[in-house]
Amino acid sequence: MAFTFTTLKTAIQDYSQNTETTFTNNLARFILNAEERILKECQLDVFRNNSQGSTTSSQKFLSKPSDFLAPYSLSVITDSAHEFLLYKQVTFLQDFTPNPAITGVPRYYADWNDTTFLLAPTPNDALTMELHYFFRPTSITETSDGTSWLGTNADLALLYGSLVEAYTFMKGEPDLLKLYNDRYIEALQTLKNLGEGKQTQDEYRYDRIRRPVQ
Repeated sequence: MAFTFTTLKTAIQDYSQNTETTFTNNLARFILNAEERILKECQLDVFRNNSQGSTTSSQKFLSKPSDFLAPYSLSVITDSAHEFLLYKQVTFLQDFTPNPAITGVPRYYADWNDTTFLLAPTPNDALTMELHYFFRPTSITETSDGTSWLGTNADLALLYGSLVEAYTFMKGEPDLLKLYNDRYIEALQTLKNLGEGKQTQDEYRYDRIRRPVQ
């Protein structure tokens, strides 16, 4: 069963047997919370992306894409070759380049804040950078056609995740809330088998979560 935004909202109301105005006004929030939970608990190749940008000479910061969640790799492209930076903590970079006025080709990067990377050493030129990253897809509540990858391919996880949020909002019976959460975890396990098991079996680098296929 594939869900659109409309059919998912209807299913949540049908399962909850609740059409009260305050409840229906929060349906999109229940779905958004469920999507966020899935994204944070399961890695899938479909949520990988690439982005190219350039550094600014003598500027130690590099902006992240607006849909960025977590990095896989960052590289400098020189003569069509990739030189990969090592991901470190901010304190490591500050120890490596205590004087940010010292410039060169960056060797390390770190998360500075939600929108910016810190580079070390400070770039000495406008260098082409390529970021391979885990991104936040457009929510099913915001797409132009009311569909999404999760709604089509992870319908049970999205449904039961939304029901957990909805039933928590309703302060419903603990037994039923547990049932919905158990069904969500069961559906999420199927996704994790795909994204963290089957899709990683031939990978030789351990740069993301790996788990046995169940």
